[in-house]
Amino acid sequence: MIDPWTWMEQLRQRLQTAFPGRVWFLGLQGSFGRGEAREGSDIDPVVILDRLTAADAETYRALLDTLPHRELACGFLAGRRELEHWPPADFFSLYHDTTPLEGSLDSLAHRAGREAGQEAVHMGAANLYHACLHNLLHARKESTVRGLYKQAAFVLQAAYFVRTGTYVRRQEELLPLLEPAGQEILSHSLRLRAGEPVEVGPLSQLLLEWVGPLFAL
Repeated sequence: MIDPWTWMEQLRQRLQTAFPGRVWFLGLQGSFGRGEAREGSDIDPVVILDRLTAADAETYRALLDTLPHRELACGFLAGRRELEHWPPADFFSLYHDTTPLEGSLDSLAHRAGREAGQEAVHMGAANLYHACLHNLLHARKESTVRGLYKQAAFVLQAAYFVRTGTYVRRQEELLPLLEPAGQEILSHSLRLRAGEPVEVGPLSQLLLEWVGPLFAL
């Protein structure tokens, strides 16, 4: 498996050359940032420039093309001004799930508190509810179920934060802290990520029964 920190250092050096004095923040989120990556996991850098233009985006794309494992590069690119006004529900996960390498997001920490966590839970629950029903009734795709359970893990992290004020980044560490219904969902999420076969009907029904009460959180 690749070393994400070596890769990120290569990215940092190229960013300094391409955008001298303009990198406001650089960090790593996702499974590599949490130490939960598997073979083939995406690399998710978070790059915030002082500002972002369409030309900057093209420069960044060309920069990524010079790095090894380009096919795994994903992540988040933005300008500082846009990030400062980013919807709190989306910023919540970005803030709590990112390991900083250069700069800090702490000046925006007030946008990632309990209220933002509640919004993240409600938005995530609504998306899961709609997508799960649509897939159960129509498409019945196994890949969709896998994706929904991956999303459910992030909703569980936000819901636990809302209840306790603590954000647990590693999902395996979160598992024993949850109530039984949440444990069942997260257990399936972790096993599906590891390749567990998908039973579309039963797993969809389980997800629907769990997600409904989240609207009242």
